[in-house]
Amino acid sequence: MDVKIFTDIIGADFYTGVPDSLLRPLCDLLMDRYGTDPAHHIIAANEGNCSAVAAGYHLATGRVPVVYMQNSGEGNIINPAASLLNRKVYAIPMLFIIGWRGEPGVHDEPQHIYQGEVTLKLLEDMEIESFVISRDTTEDEVRTALTEFEKAFADGRQAAFVIRKGALTYEKKMSYKNSYVMFREEVIRHIVSFTADDPVVSTTGKASRELFEIREQNGQHHGRDFLTVGSMGHSSSIALGIALNKKDRKVWCIDGDGAMLMHMGSLVVIGSIKPENLVHIVINNSAHETVGGLPTAAGQTDITGIARACGYSRVFSADNFDSLDEALTAARDGSGLTFIEVKCALGARADLGRPTTTALENKEHFMEHLAKE
Repeated sequence: MDVKIFTDIIGADFYTGVPDSLLRPLCDLLMDRYGTDPAHHIIAANEGNCSAVAAGYHLATGRVPVVYMQNSGEGNIINPAASLLNRKVYAIPMLFIIGWRGEPGVHDEPQHIYQGEVTLKLLEDMEIESFVISRDTTEDEVRTALTEFEKAFADGRQAAFVIRKGALTYEKKMSYKNSYVMFREEVIRHIVSFTADDPVVSTTGKASRELFEIREQNGQHHGRDFLTVGSMGHSSSIALGIALNKKDRKVWCIDGDGAMLMHMGSLVVIGSIKPENLVHIVINNSAHETVGGLPTAAGQTDITGIARACGYSRVFSADNFDSLDEALTAARDGSGLTFIEVKCALGARADLGRPTTTALENKEHFMEHLAKE
């Protein structure tokens, strides 16, 4: 279905969300139509953030907002859906548009499999009515579903369109870029040259895929790395748990700006504990690149200032390889909780592969590596 027709049927004038690859046509249309004009379109830090912003929109206007997300974000909306939006609390109507990654019977990555299985059940458990949109769904079927949704909205309930892979189309494919010159894969290659046998925790998306391929190219075993293929925003907390229990090892976290923003409270916790053996690297391309390249707020945020305010002892920012290597040298040779922002361009190889080991194998190999003295 053409996403312009889809949005015309919905008739909303305010959208907020976290980008998703299956919703790329919707995201591109919103950027083409509104950009990031906050009166009409806000790219939020996480899905709970979206739901709260949308609730405020409804309180101020009386209209029904639209919140878009990948189905992995359902976990982030459970709290506001149950304790804020639900008709037994404030009865705030809302339309969710959810990309169905890991749909049963459709091949997908391991982090999406279980989430895909429970996508519709979670909505049902939260009393959110749903309608699945496929490639062959007609306009009349969407209109009929929306008519039923409007009854739920009038009753202070929420509803969701669940979007199957390829169900939406858009005539344009927006492109996104910034002014930085370093590319993430080369940045990670530099990082790897400094980490030796130290444990590395890498974030969700292309960063982990690139780290895996760099180890392959270097002929290095993968036990050094924990690839956080799901659970976006939590890699730094995983690294914290490791650093506190392996104080004789330097622990490196390769994070992304979108992931850092998604659960930024973890920086406060890390900074309050101050593990001297933790190096937290945020590769900042100011974009949700893995799911299309839409901008994050990191491009307008002093994230090194945030790190300092949170209690990181040593803070660096690099926008070229010389300054990056200087920061990595200081991190490797010194001690103290370290934060490195690396400003890099958008872009990845078209032939970038995916890890050939399973998530369980990754965990087991990583734990074996950590157990070595």
